[in-house]
Amino acid sequence: MPDAARFGDKGVVALDLLSLTAEELRDAARARLSSGAGAWSDIHADAVLNGRFEPETHGLNAKSCAEWREHFGLTLPEVVRTTDEPDTRGTTIKAVLKTHDDLEIECVRIPMGGGRYTLCVSSQVGCKLACAFCETGRMGLLRNLSVSEIVAQVVVAQTALGWPIKNIVFMGMGEPLDNADHVLQALRVLADRRGLSYGQQRLTVCTAGNPHGIERLGALGWPRLNVSVSLNAAFDDKRDRLMPINRKHPLAKLQAALVAYPRRKKFVYAINYCLLPDFNAEREDARAVAEFCAPIGRVLVNVIPYNPGNVPLTRAPTDEEVDRFLGWLQEEGLPVRRRVTKGRSVMAACGQLGNVELRKRRLPVVRS
Repeated sequence: MPDAARFGDKGVVALDLLSLTAEELRDAARARLSSGAGAWSDIHADAVLNGRFEPETHGLNAKSCAEWREHFGLTLPEVVRTTDEPDTRGTTIKAVLKTHDDLEIECVRIPMGGGRYTLCVSSQVGCKLACAFCETGRMGLLRNLSVSEIVAQVVVAQTALGWPIKNIVFMGMGEPLDNADHVLQALRVLADRRGLSYGQQRLTVCTAGNPHGIERLGALGWPRLNVSVSLNAAFDDKRDRLMPINRKHPLAKLQAALVAYPRRKKFVYAINYCLLPDFNAEREDARAVAEFCAPIGRVLVNVIPYNPGNVPLTRAPTDEEVDRFLGWLQEEGLPVRRRVTKGRSVMAACGQLGNVELRKRRLPVVRS
């Protein structure tokens, strides 16, 4: 169910509970309901923490329950299947979820050690950016996810799947800042202290380089929100080939947006670099990364070994090649980290999410 597209018996537009902060639900309930609005806090908590909408359990009479159901709703995606990849560091699990219109989205539970898990969530069904190394990009964009569909991934993970989630990263299917309206509101719902209560420092938004979206993200005024950038090449001609968004927003434009982003004193950009042998893995590439990062402030460069998908561009780099590139970055004075590959065997690693066949079945939806 989209956030505001389920109609009650009297033609009233019903709002999805997962699209609202607690205060927004309070105000909407007071404006819409003739009785029973006082239960807003309990109903909101039950929805976001337990994945339930049962006004009858909160001491309301039949009339009030009927009004709540007429004006509000809760729809969770169906868990179609999960696949897991055990590892000494913990088990990576990918969940495939079915939306109200029979599309599929994917989210991934990533072990972080010490019994802590990060949930990688999707913001779109497919993606229009067509990055050459990304399985999701091969799908094209079928549609944006609504606020409630984004938040529902977290609710389903914690309730239906029983996953204890510490951090949330917008690195799943889609470019978050191409769906900025819904992603920004989803961040507000996720951070709401009367609800899911994820602190800013536990939330990360990853972008392929949408300058206007970066500006809108900065306008939130959240100094502890984490921002991650998919760089992958620091020469325009190479990045053009890997990431078509670079033709519209070249490196200088992306760099300027990052420089202008309002940051706290100890803010650190995560710069993600997918290492592809024989393309972006030479000494000159490492030097160019350092030149790109120099004006934007503190960074941590995450080197991600390329994960071949169903239509591989090249092979995965060897450990020796990864270590050599890390060494070159360090020689340039950059803090670096090798991103440990998790979920590759179950198509849950970076760049591997998405069902390309789904686009073939849903082309009429895209054209409408």
